[in-house]
Amino acid sequence: MAEESIASPPNETEANRREPENHPALVLPLSPLIKLTLMALYLVLMLPLPVLAQATAAPIPLTGLILAIALGGLILYATLTEQVQLDAEGIRVTYPDWVPRFFRRGWSLQWSEVRELKPRSTGQGGLVYYLLSHSGQAYLLPVRVAGFARMVREIQARTGIDTTLVRPLAQPWMYGLLLFFTLLMGLVDGWVLWTGLIAGPVS
Repeated sequence: MAEESIASPPNETEANRREPENHPALVLPLSPLIKLTLMALYLVLMLPLPVLAQATAAPIPLTGLILAIALGGLILYATLTEQVQLDAEGIRVTYPDWVPRFFRRGWSLQWSEVRELKPRSTGQGGLVYYLLSHSGQAYLLPVRVAGFARMVREIQARTGIDTTLVRPLAQPWMYGLLLFFTLLMGLVDGWVLWTGLIAGPVS
């Protein structure tokens, strides 16, 4: 597990921080490619289930199954509404008002409270990053936002922390490849729906 910090501000002088500027907050939503890929994958995996349940006479209430799939899709979509806001005061992770706070709670951190940026290895061998405050609290840095490079440059400019080695958890081409295979699975779904709804149950 990577326990060394990426960097911390060499000192707390004004030279390491950019003076606050009067400009609109930088708002970075989740990457559209990631949103599209994950929602498409969910739909491709879930939509055939009611048809298969009906075609095979599975002992599952059809209405309950459809409601469960719809609820799961809503939960996934709510998760994907995350956005990062950066301004002269600090950094915030927020969600729309309709997302319950008990489900997804955002966080905020003033630039003056940022002590260092620390990486942690994941179970899959990747790296995630935490902003550590002077009080020792850790804040998970979103790594799937659109404009990730802009975000880390802003963090470096505001705090003096070197972020040149910070990389997103997954490269865009990985999600592009996943989306390609998801679309292939969608073709199989089309055949399943045709068989279940038009051609009748498979004998």
